[in-house]
Amino acid sequence: MNSVGTVDDIEAIKQLKARYFRMMDTKRWDEFAQVFTEDVVIDMTAEGGAVTNGRDAFVEFLRPTLESVTTVHHGHMPEIVLQDADSASGTWAMEDHLWWPEGSPIKRLHGYGHYHETYRRTADGWRIATMSLTRLRRDFEFA
Repeated sequence: MNSVGTVDDIEAIKQLKARYFRMMDTKRWDEFAQVFTEDVVIDMTAEGGAVTNGRDAFVEFLRPTLESVTTVHHGHMPEIVLQDADSASGTWAMEDHLWWPEGSPIKRLHGYGHYHETYRRTADGWRIATMSLTRLRRDFEFA
């Protein structure tokens, strides 16, 4: 792989993750779904959740969970490694803020941690193929 292809692919993966954050925070669920492969595997067991198989299943879970929650997600300092021409892995430092609506048992969450992902090149460009989130810290404010 030449260095130009490498730089272009890494930049495309960075743009993909930026869309992930923006589409989630703006609740643009159809576009959010498009950052994943159809067969994506999302592992949230470290967060007390479960493993979700498939893009549609993940969006069907996440949409009602976050629809009424104001969210701000930031990804920082990506470490992206191209495995071959069509696959890559990456780790992103992350920080998120979530504010629940009035009357919810939780008022807000400020979290810190890492996304661990793999990516696959598809006919439509790079997509997230696997994702897990591990948090280093969670600061909650309860109602």
